[in-house]
Amino acid sequence: MTTPGHLRPTAAPAPRWAVRAAHVTALLTLPSGIWRLLLAAGFLAGYTEAGYVAAGLPGWGRVYVVALSVASEVLALLALGLVRSWGEVLPPRVPLVGGRRVPPRAVTAVAGAGAVALTCLWTPFLLWWTLPHPDMTTRGATIAGFLYLPLVAWGPLLAAITVAYRRRHR
Repeated sequence: MTTPGHLRPTAAPAPRWAVRAAHVTALLTLPSGIWRLLLAAGFLAGYTEAGYVAAGLPGWGRVYVVALSVASEVLALLALGLVRSWGEVLPPRVPLVGGRRVPPRAVTAVAGAGAVALTCLWTPFLLWWTLPHPDMTTRGATIAGFLYLPLVAWGPLLAAITVAYRRRHR
């Protein structure tokens, strides 16, 4: 079965380094997401009893951390669209818009803005170990710091993948 011409990607394939970077980007949120899911399941995961309660995790905080984990992973997976054909033409199975071309300028603008936002959001996290964490145990703060540290690379990797996408679609 062949794909109709209007559904075929038009750009050259993504460079191997960009494909690898997109896959790494999709995995960056897993460590912190798993940690948050443990919090939602009732594990203290490095918090003191008082810190766990103060963070609001026994109540609606559980819904929040699960939603945050899912949303983070979905957003990270979107980086794969910058190196796959569905970043150029939406799959036909997508309701209402399936089979339509994705405007490269819009993709580049959104991904670029996302890269800037993620860089601004996560770069200050490098100071994690210099700040006090009174609601966490010493070991818990260290472990949480290492689980969140990969997120510092999310913005720069997304920026690099976005530049590769833009170069392919000029």
